[in-house]
Order: sequence, then C-alpha cells, then structure tokens
Amino acid sequence: MATVYEINKSINRSIEFKGIKAQYIMYLAAGLVALLVLFAILYMTGVSIYICLGIVLPAGGGLFMAVQHYSKKYGEHGLLKKAAQRHLPTGIQSRSRKIFNQLKETRNEKETNAGKTPADL
Repeated sequence: MATVYEINKSINRSIEFKGIKAQYIMYLAAGLVALLVLFAILYMTGVSIYICLGIVLPAGGGLFMAVQHYSKKYGEHGLLKKAAQRHLPTGIQSRSRKIFNQLKETRNEKETNAGKTPADL
C-alpha cells in the first residue's frame, strides 16, 4: 500500500509538512542527505551495519526533533531574523558631533529650498 503525504499550501502561505514550515523542510532534507552519506561512508569503511544504524538512527531522530523544535519556536522566518539580529551593532560610537551637525545643515537647506523651483536657486 502506498502512503500519500499531503503538503498543505494555501494561497499566500508557505508550505507545511507534518508541522514543519517553510525553510525548515530544506534543513531537514539536507540533514537527511548528510546522514545518508555518513551511513554510506561508515558502511564502506567496514564498520558493522549495527554500529552504523546505532549512529545514524539516533542522529536522524535528533535531527527531526531539533528541526521540529526550531520550526515551532521561531516560525516561518524567525530563525533568519534571529541570525540577522546578531549582526546588528549594540551601539554607535562617534567621537565628534561633526556628522550630526552636517545632517542638521542639510536638513535645514532642504526645508528652505522646499518651495523653490530650480530656476529660483
């Protein structure tokens, strides 16, 4: 008997499969491919099949649980936002007020020239 899995995709919504949303499906697929390669390498080097399965099966279960946890915790784009947040500076340091004075001067120039045509300038 063939098992049919449904991938829920509504209009203007991201795909969802078994509770795993959006980019987390790709993370799970990449992890499973990496585990398949690990299994093949271990098996080809002569490691017993039971030891290979003892390594790969718990790693696959852990991968699935971790991806599902991140999907539920961060949602569709939350993990990317969290990664981007690490790149934001905690503060801005300035050793002089020159930059801010220049910004203020350019703003004042724009306000005084707002109603004038290019011929008036």
